[in-house]
Amino acid sequence: MMRRLDRETVDRIAAGEVVTRPARVVVELLENALDAGAERVEIEVAGDGTERIRVVDDGRGMSESEASMAVERHTTSKLPGGDLTDVDTLGFRGEALASIADVARLTLTTNDDGARGTRVRVDGDDVAVDSAGRGQGTTVEVADLFYNRPARKESLAAPATEFERISERVAAYALLRPEVAIVLEHDDRQVFATAGSGDPVDAALAVYGREVARESTTIDAETTLSVGDEATARIRGLLAYPSVTRAASDHVRLAVNGRPVSVPSLRRTVERGYGSLLPGDRYPIAALDVSLPPSAVDQNVHPTKETVALRAADDVAAALEDAVSDALETADLRRSAEVAMDLEAALDPVEASSALGDATFIGRFRDLYLLCEAGEELLVIDQHAAHERINYERLRDAVASSGVPSAALDPPVTKSLSPGEVAAVERHAAELERLGFDCDPFGGGMVRIRAVPAPLGRVADADALETAVSALRDGDDADRRDERLAELACHPSLKAGDDLSAEDAAALVDRLGACDQPFACPHGRPTVLALDEAHLAGGFDRHPRRG
Repeated sequence: MMRRLDRETVDRIAAGEVVTRPARVVVELLENALDAGAERVEIEVAGDGTERIRVVDDGRGMSESEASMAVERHTTSKLPGGDLTDVDTLGFRGEALASIADVARLTLTTNDDGARGTRVRVDGDDVAVDSAGRGQGTTVEVADLFYNRPARKESLAAPATEFERISERVAAYALLRPEVAIVLEHDDRQVFATAGSGDPVDAALAVYGREVARESTTIDAETTLSVGDEATARIRGLLAYPSVTRAASDHVRLAVNGRPVSVPSLRRTVERGYGSLLPGDRYPIAALDVSLPPSAVDQNVHPTKETVALRAADDVAAALEDAVSDALETADLRRSAEVAMDLEAALDPVEASSALGDATFIGRFRDLYLLCEAGEELLVIDQHAAHERINYERLRDAVASSGVPSAALDPPVTKSLSPGEVAAVERHAAELERLGFDCDPFGGGMVRIRAVPAPLGRVADADALETAVSALRDGDDADRRDERLAELACHPSLKAGDDLSAEDAAALVDRLGACDQPFACPHGRPTVLALDEAHLAGGFDRHPRRG
């Protein structure tokens, strides 16, 4: 039977649309602080965030009457003119505090620079308003998140995963709003703290470390758009040089009018701005804010404000690509030319039915190709592709089993990672150990690496950790996980010119033959090409031998 929902049920459904996990609580409170003009925001998280989240800012604060109203449904300070089409804040979400209070115990302490502050406590249907001592600004403490929604609480991921989501979101705001000092603490340990200097490089230093900050440039460009009337679009932020890349595209962070959003088409536009400077399987690090007139942006096309709709979207994309390309032209980004050699015209790939058990190593060519005799065929094996296949299958099996050999680094190496990657190092400690890494967070976004994988006796470099973390963070997405493991397998694999004894070459051929899929590297390229005797005989005007 069809019936109308009562107001209380409607409000609870609305609360569910806003507060889906702890990261959403943090984002809502952080955006409120930024909209209040805060110059410093401190975020404290206990565990996965369901136990306690505390956000402190030095913004404008609220009076007693405003604070009392702020926890009610459908109230806002972000729409002074009442026009949804002219929002110039981080989006119209007036019911955020009320929605949070509906699924947690909430305490709001605030002061608008008056003689005394106000504290509002909300615990279920009980609301208490008292005076409180506090300087100008606002503190929101959220405790026992989802205490009255057990199914939602049980559906959350592991605590480390939930905090990883929180840290990634906060890092995005820290990078895209460098004029605000943002501090993130987890279980009484500081994850990062930006200076609030307004310099994107300073923010990158806090979030990523010295390597990214040193190998990066800033961008500040303007262009004119036609959105009814002519309007100015401004693009500001940071671009890391192609010498510093990542294995996943989520390090390209974009904001529209100061709020991080997910717009895949604009992310790809940034990647196109790098042109051919990026390796085909690597992604840049970038943090760019696109400022547009409020009338050119609809902030409310998504329930959680994850994305936006843009007027003149094609013009915005073109301006963004040009700005990225122009900024990179000023840097010394020279790369060595690569020469491609097409062997397929002369040699045919070995079919999967061929066996390497009969192959006998007889020599090497150009310090890259292994020559083997196999019956009436001459096999040419690419030692790098072969080694990649061997390493890939060993690494793939290691994720679920016993692990691969490792080599100690003496002295240990420190590497800067993003907050989410550092959290992932902690979360996937056991898997990383099976992959051959011995590492742990070292504070300040740094990870100390004491050992790295050494499959088949070849030692990976410390940069392989970032690729491994990316693979593990891809979780159950089997295709992306395999791509990352393939990239990791490439790090310690033999390269052109690497020395190889006859005994090691023969061992490599034997190991390749034992692989599940020996005739292609993990990227799909052939590992073995064959030239039969008839082909050689024809080239020398000879008849092939019989029998």
